[in-house]
Amino acid sequence: MRRLLLFRHSKAEKLQPGGRDFDRPLAERGRSDAARMGVYLARHDLAPERALVSPAARTAQTWALAAAPLRPAPEINSDQRIYDASAGTLFEVVRSAPAAAKSIVVVGHNPGLHELAIMLIASGDVEIRERLREELPTSGLAIIDFAFDGWSKLHARSGRLDRFVSPRALESASN
Repeated sequence: MRRLLLFRHSKAEKLQPGGRDFDRPLAERGRSDAARMGVYLARHDLAPERALVSPAARTAQTWALAAAPLRPAPEINSDQRIYDASAGTLFEVVRSAPAAAKSIVVVGHNPGLHELAIMLIASGDVEIRERLREELPTSGLAIIDFAFDGWSKLHARSGRLDRFVSPRALESASN
């Protein structure tokens, strides 16, 4: 079995005049949301073995904050292909992941990350799938399980959505 975590970066600062999208840092809310998602991953024993992270400032910061409570710390690979990638490019990034890594997280951007989730999911709780189909919000996390033994066997509609969480959903659940 393989487990894929698709994690959209947290809320970033607005693009400043003359600035580059690639360099946008996390907003205050983004920093707290990323940390909250890391606590969720740790509490539920969902730490991936390997992290494939876009090199953009907001994704690197998101993963640094989320990974802080994880033990053991996942191996991190910054991958330029993830920045502003299409679902097809992200699909190839995942397919080329090392077979030894049974669980990986891709920390990236929409719309490609959201489209990849929709492409891969064939089953799972219908209500949760419908919520994910609507949007993958900032700091949103989709966890998809696959019944094969190597990432090279990845294909469309081959996964089961295990869970879909976001800081807002976690906040609602605790109230």
